[in-house]
Amino acid sequence: MANSTIPTVDISPFFKENGNDEEAKKKAKETISQACYECGFFQIVNHGIPTTLMRKALALSESFFGFSSEEKLKSSPNSSAPLPAGYSRQPDHSLDKNEYLLMFPPASNFNVYPENPPQFRGEMCEFVREVLEEMFLELTKLGMLVESILNECLGLPPNFLKEYNHDRSLDVMVALHYFPATECENSGNSEHEDGNCITFVIQDDVGGLEVLKNNEWIPVTPTQGTIVVNVGDVIQVTNRPTFFALGGDVKTPSIPFFT
Repeated sequence: MANSTIPTVDISPFFKENGNDEEAKKKAKETISQACYECGFFQIVNHGIPTTLMRKALALSESFFGFSSEEKLKSSPNSSAPLPAGYSRQPDHSLDKNEYLLMFPPASNFNVYPENPPQFRGEMCEFVREVLEEMFLELTKLGMLVESILNECLGLPPNFLKEYNHDRSLDVMVALHYFPATECENSGNSEHEDGNCITFVIQDDVGGLEVLKNNEWIPVTPTQGTIVVNVGDVIQVTNRPTFFALGGDVKTPSIPFFT
């Protein structure tokens, strides 16, 4: 039977303070390259984002989605935003049964933070904004690091992906909440591919992310502190297509980041 997991990669050797271990870097790049050839997914550890921050962001999103629809809709997007920054939910007829809170980079004027529920007013509201913005900035830095690693794995000219993906103004982070399944309807996101360069997914303890590998749906079991990496369609096309961006299916509360 084929390997029914996606690999976990320690990326600490790529940080400057640990930058002299060339053998560890080589091993990590070989593992990432193999994962990308097989399914386009892998997990990373020792990525520099504190586990406490990840757990705070997940806990705050869970609290927000527990509020009434009336309260959540007070954080609805502004009509001028290129994507619906703020709170939205999928239409009833959609195959994807979820609601979400989307944000652009912290400096964006499009962002709508959840200020209205009583529990989020005053100092708590500032705390929510602080956590979300810190999470966004940490994921942005991580995205640039993983982008540079993939650039080497692909054998592209130096900084090719960095220059190709230089405009970070449309990077987005999304807190997702999936509605319970019913007798007639499933839950989660339908099978799909991501049309960007790189997607990070932070799962809660329950899990639910599934990856199509060797024509078999593989559950990605959540482990504390890990982040799932998906190589998007842009990198697949860039490499004509040697690396694969295959389908994903999500049925769990999570925080994806798209760059």
